[in-house]
Amino acid sequence: MPSNTASAARGWLPGLPLWTILAPVFAGIVMAAAGFNLRLGGVFVTVIALSLAASVFAAVHHAEVVAHRVGEPYGTLVLALAVTLIEVALIVSLMIAGGTEAAALARDTVFAAVMIILTGIIGLCLLVGGLKHSQQTFSLDAVSAALVALAAIVILTLVFPNYTVTTPGPFYSPSQLMLIAVVSLAIYGAFVFAQTIGHRRMFVHDLAEEQQQHASRPSNGVAAAGAILLLACLAAVVLLAKKLAPSLEAAVSRMGAPNAVVGVIIAAIVLLPEGLAALRAARANRLQTSLNLALGSALASIGLTIPAVSVLSLYMHTQLVLGIDNKSTVLLILSLFITAIALRTGRTIVLHGIVLLVIFVVYLFTTVIP
Repeated sequence: MPSNTASAARGWLPGLPLWTILAPVFAGIVMAAAGFNLRLGGVFVTVIALSLAASVFAAVHHAEVVAHRVGEPYGTLVLALAVTLIEVALIVSLMIAGGTEAAALARDTVFAAVMIILTGIIGLCLLVGGLKHSQQTFSLDAVSAALVALAAIVILTLVFPNYTVTTPGPFYSPSQLMLIAVVSLAIYGAFVFAQTIGHRRMFVHDLAEEQQQHASRPSNGVAAAGAILLLACLAAVVLLAKKLAPSLEAAVSRMGAPNAVVGVIIAAIVLLPEGLAALRAARANRLQTSLNLALGSALASIGLTIPAVSVLSLYMHTQLVLGIDNKSTVLLILSLFITAIALRTGRTIVLHGIVLLVIFVVYLFTTVIP
């Protein structure tokens, strides 16, 4: 009996590091302490922030365990959905708490996520991968499919509201908002079908690597435990973010920065672990996996967040601000154009990454100083 127990422990630990199990437990303790409605001092805010970061990283680790079990391209889809679920939960909880004052939070966060992915994450992956491997290749058909879907959803949700006339301003009317929510889900659903069923082989660039990963995948028990811990971590992220939101908004206000910075910070928190996963894949010369992670996450972010917040807005009878300003529109279109040009041949070089990162720096700078 003791030998069986030891063997079981050795079988579980490689897939479930101790810190990924303790992260949601520690988050629960922090939330319990914060529940006494005491005034949050600077030290305790730091503890909440660290617990939030640990929960995000643990959530993504457990998503990767589940993803490894199901294989590619389902793995990157699981990770993208996990990250997006965190983002949606954060935005919805903050919108409910903020009411009409948070009407633009979804727009700011989704736009920030798209810009961070298109210019920051992809740019860094192309730069690091290019420096280490000189030139990298990927499936052009898969990337083209993702960019077609992403461009359509992004323009319809973030740009087109500025040009409709039924409701003046960067808003959709209730019927238009419902249509855009359905359209966003339809496009994202079509992409997921193409990625997982219709044209799955396009999204797996290296079949030999896929077979090797399939052979070393974790057991059903490890994957099931990872799924349960993933849900626990997601719940911890949402609750901790609600505790941290007032301090975050107050800090941005003290800096004199625009409210859009809050959306950038939320998007950065959510996307950081996935960005690191994409960067690791690029360094290992698996650029297809990096692009699947990045573009899949961008599509999930906007394709699932917009419908969720649209339904919430209609339920709360509030106007949802979706249209971005002229400056942001120029940067968005430039980012889509440069990304499409850089990825048009199925091969990348360092120059592509540098140009995208320059646009990312310009985006961050002009967000803080419009």
